Amino acid sequence: MDAAEASELQARLSAAVHALNHEAHPSARLAANQWLLALQQSPQAWAVATSLLAAPDPPPPADLLFFAAQMLRRKIQSPGPAVPGAAPQLLDALLLAARRFCAAPAPRQLLTQICLALAALALRADGGVDGLFARMPHLPPPAVLELLTVLPEEAAQDQGGDTGVDAAARCRFTRELLAHAPAVLEFLHAQSEKAPSADDGVPLHEHNPRILRCLLSWVRVGCFSETPAATLATHPLLTFAFNSLQVSFSFDVAVEVMTELVSQHQELPEAFLSKMPYIREVLLLPALANRSEKIIAGLACLMCEVGQAAPALIAEGGNQALALADALLRCVAFASEDWEIADSTLQFWCSLAHFILGIDVKIAKRHVAQELFLPVFSSLLDALLFRAQIDTDEHDTDGAPCIPDGLAQFRMNLEELLVDICLLLGAPAYINKLFFGGWDFSNQSVSWKEVEVRMYALSMVADTILQDESPFDFSIIMHFVNMLSSRTPVELNGSLFLVYKSFGDVIGSYSKWLSSSQSNIKPLLLFCASGISKSVSANACSLALRKLCEDASSFIHEPQNLEILFWISEGMDKGNLRLEDEEEIISAITHTLSSVDDKELRKSSLVRLLCSSYSAVEKIVDIDRDESLRQNPAAYTQALDLAVRGLYRMSALFGHLATSITSGLVDDDIILVLLGIFWPLLEKLFRSSHMENVGLSTAVCCSLSSAIHSCAAKVIEEFGHKEDYGALCVRTFEALSSASSISALNSSYTCDQEPDLVEAYTYFTSMFIRCCPKEAIVMSSSLLELSFQKAAICSTAMHRGAALAAMSYMSCFLEVGLAAVLESLDCILDGSPAMVLIQIVARCGECLLSNILYALLGVSALSRVKSLPSEYLNQGEAEMIVPLWLKVLEDAGSDYLHSRTGDNIRNHQGYMQGKGGRTLKRIVRDFVESHRNIPTPCTS
Repeated sequence: MDAAEASELQARLSAAVHALNHEAHPSARLAANQWLLALQQSPQAWAVATSLLAAPDPPPPADLLFFAAQMLRRKIQSPGPAVPGAAPQLLDALLLAARRFCAAPAPRQLLTQICLALAALALRADGGVDGLFARMPHLPPPAVLELLTVLPEEAAQDQGGDTGVDAAARCRFTRELLAHAPAVLEFLHAQSEKAPSADDGVPLHEHNPRILRCLLSWVRVGCFSETPAATLATHPLLTFAFNSLQVSFSFDVAVEVMTELVSQHQELPEAFLSKMPYIREVLLLPALANRSEKIIAGLACLMCEVGQAAPALIAEGGNQALALADALLRCVAFASEDWEIADSTLQFWCSLAHFILGIDVKIAKRHVAQELFLPVFSSLLDALLFRAQIDTDEHDTDGAPCIPDGLAQFRMNLEELLVDICLLLGAPAYINKLFFGGWDFSNQSVSWKEVEVRMYALSMVADTILQDESPFDFSIIMHFVNMLSSRTPVELNGSLFLVYKSFGDVIGSYSKWLSSSQSNIKPLLLFCASGISKSVSANACSLALRKLCEDASSFIHEPQNLEILFWISEGMDKGNLRLEDEEEIISAITHTLSSVDDKELRKSSLVRLLCSSYSAVEKIVDIDRDESLRQNPAAYTQALDLAVRGLYRMSALFGHLATSITSGLVDDDIILVLLGIFWPLLEKLFRSSHMENVGLSTAVCCSLSSAIHSCAAKVIEEFGHKEDYGALCVRTFEALSSASSISALNSSYTCDQEPDLVEAYTYFTSMFIRCCPKEAIVMSSSLLELSFQKAAICSTAMHRGAALAAMSYMSCFLEVGLAAVLESLDCILDGSPAMVLIQIVARCGECLLSNILYALLGVSALSRVKSLPSEYLNQGEAEMIVPLWLKVLEDAGSDYLHSRTGDNIRNHQGYMQGKGGRTLKRIVRDFVESHRNIPTPCTS
């Protein structure tokens, strides 16, 4: 490249850099960036960048010089033969540039880029480190300091962005660096004792921070690894770093240096611990008084590192250890706008608590440590409760309670520490600390944020307190429960429901103890009813209701308590709860009603509970008769949502009844009454136009599945000779299968779009084939074949849940079919369940195998066709596969039949244990592995 070409290229480069940094139009910046990337990858980049850095005074603009240095660094770091043959000349050019641009007015970022290029060059050149150190005496101190700062960073650099250097080369580079560590430490010591001067070209306030940053780089690479412990503790650079804590502009990096040293060298924590009284009195207390959060946060970080590195020293409880504990307590209690300072100390307190609780060499020694630190952890609990308070007067724009993200995270992180504090103090002392701290319980002066945080702290340690089994006076909790339950809707603001949430957590955790008193049941139920009404507390209170219904004695069956439960269930028609919470509530109430002693009351109560969900579904059916309701989209959408919720609640009811039937709590006649209400409603729904809605269809599948699983088989078996019951399940299956949303499940794409519907439908068909009697299976043969075909299609879905649900149904189908065959192995009659299922499998076998192979091989959805494409097989493989697989399938089938007959059922619990089964698994596995990476064939 001649001089004219070089000059033109420099001009274009200057224009492109200016456009990239200053052009307003995005297209111009994009064009400039693309041109610069192309230049960086070209051979000319070396010469143009080097010439710019060596340009005579006045130098080019700073942004152009910065780009030139950055381009050289990237060229050096790029993999392959990146460095040209004239590497020594490149080294000289960079060193000259470092000398030239090490001081103002050149920006420091330019010197950093030049030094990074030098470090990258040293990493890749033989003897590069020694050569670079040999040339350093010719550089000014600011350039040497910057170069020494980036060199260790190059040793530790993530290899992900630097593919030109392997791990062995980096290890060699690190060893070569550490060989110069004594000289580097001596240089840094000399610089630390040298008074800053404006003649160096370095701002006075940056002198010490630059030395500390360089020291930090070398500490991270292990510069003190060969230094004796006694020498290290008194090293002048450590004294320099400690003294730098007292200067604001060097404080941050001084903390980093000492924290890194403590984490690397186990002998240092004791030396630093001796300085804790000074740190607390001279540095921390003034910072707390002046609310200097940066200083407080840095000191807290350093003190925690010291404490975590030496928990045994802290646990001895000397004056210095207690000074550290007191200082960190003050940091926890410091009221800042965020919670990062308090949160940063939690790991230290946990490690100290774990150490004290884990002292098992001598029990007496552990007791001494516990007694010594009881006041510390008692004060810590006070500080944590103070910092964990939620301002119950804060709301967002919608009036909902507002919890800052930092506070929410802090409370999440507190659980382990609160449990440790409870173990250290003992459950009685912990409870006493929460509830008998001089509160005023009068209604006029309750501080709800203090009440809420104490309930939160009580719920976090529930397992520990329950295991301790110490006496617990719940009168205070019931006092507040009664206060909250008696409030009118007008008095309940959004933030107060945060209090309901924490009380709900406590009631759920301690429900067995709380519900043991008859007088507690009603106020607890009323409290749950109030808490359920708001989203922030609904989940906690619905879980608490479930625990109460499970743990309460027969007292809960009193009429007034049952009425509260019905009031709760009927209030769900508002549709303001999550579906999960509604199902939790219905399951809880069903559990209680199923255990009512009086049979007639039990029956009428369950009917009433079912009818509380019936009306929402009935309303959507009525819309078909009143077209005017469809003209209001908002009203129709709301009605549809309420109907879906009602169906899910019915599903929860029937799902819980399955357990009650097994335990003998619910009789068949009760089931008949419930089905007499439920089934006609569903038949109306099937005939309506709403079944095209996927959400409604999914809810129908879920409720049907639960109903069949819990009770339908018993009913049809007993009343199968009656038309009203004998064909009931089949008619239902037929109506469901003809629904437009179910009919649309005819491609893997549709299955991926509606995975919930696939899972609900396949679960329903699994329950149908498992629970319904043989006659129902025969009557619904065409429906079962259709469902089997859909399952084969759905098994190829990309959505894992949908595919697994489909495969589970096919497995269930085959298992039921095999059981039917084994029952009539000697004579399989036409029209029998065994024959029907065999015929379905025979007709669908090709589709089944093809789709299962697609599911195993992961073929793209775009290439799925009715059979495996011929292009997918190796040459001659088709002719070989058919006889081989038929023979192996026959052998595996024989093995399976053998394992499912006679005493073999007990002896062979796993499938595919015989030779044929093992061979089948092997050839399928080998086929899948050998065809996974074959390119997907194109389809027209």
